[in-house]
Amino acid sequence: MNNRMMPFFSIIIPTYNSEKTLQKCLESIVNQNFKIFEILIMDGLSTDSTLEIVKYFNDDRIKIFSEKDEGIYDAMNKGIDRANGEWLYFLGSDDVLYDAEVLSDISSFIKEDDGVSFIYGNVVMKKSNDIYAGEFDRVKLFYQNISHQAIFYKKDIFALIGLFDLKYKVWADWDLNLRCFLHPNILVRYIDRIIANYDDISGFSAIVKTDDVLIKERAVFYIEETRIKWQQSREYRIGTIVVKILRFIKKPYNFIKSI
Repeated sequence: MNNRMMPFFSIIIPTYNSEKTLQKCLESIVNQNFKIFEILIMDGLSTDSTLEIVKYFNDDRIKIFSEKDEGIYDAMNKGIDRANGEWLYFLGSDDVLYDAEVLSDISSFIKEDDGVSFIYGNVVMKKSNDIYAGEFDRVKLFYQNISHQAIFYKKDIFALIGLFDLKYKVWADWDLNLRCFLHPNILVRYIDRIIANYDDISGFSAIVKTDDVLIKERAVFYIEETRIKWQQSREYRIGTIVVKILRFIKKPYNFIKSI
């Protein structure tokens, strides 16, 4: 299939020996009603039929990069560097887009909300069939992550906040999301829509425990950094002055009241 238009979406899929799940993943993308996208297969030198499955689609919107990497987030970082789309989306090779209207609905949402650079919705968890996880604010994000299968990032935000931090083996996307939510120039928007079916059945327990400690330390740092910035702000200084005045006024009133 020939498509010479610049892609609106770059869909980045890290793979390694993904032959059991990749076909359904790719079918959920190529069957989208919105067609202006590219798919970047960031393969970590698979030894099974992963690459043969990709080539079977015979679609020139699908690009294969097969080379050694340092894990999923390294592959995703390489995808960011090679992406041509205005918006980036990261999908696991064992996940699928929820329905054929996902990209169409997101592109319409982007056009209606000028300036937005981080859009997220919900996913359906394979293990429980529950919908995860609704709208977030900064406080909720300190305790719970947004699934990266639910998020669309405008590519230029990575110039503001950097790439995925490879010291996190499992929660690099959580760290990235915290940086996005706390950055004053990144406009975040929630869409009440299911984006993908997310396969949350995995065996990361030992790595997760290590990353949990790191991400909690990171969250505490972000909270403290936000507190310091707030205390240095003009609004905080004005508020402090107002509080002092109110306390001064209140003291003589209490004295008179007690007589």
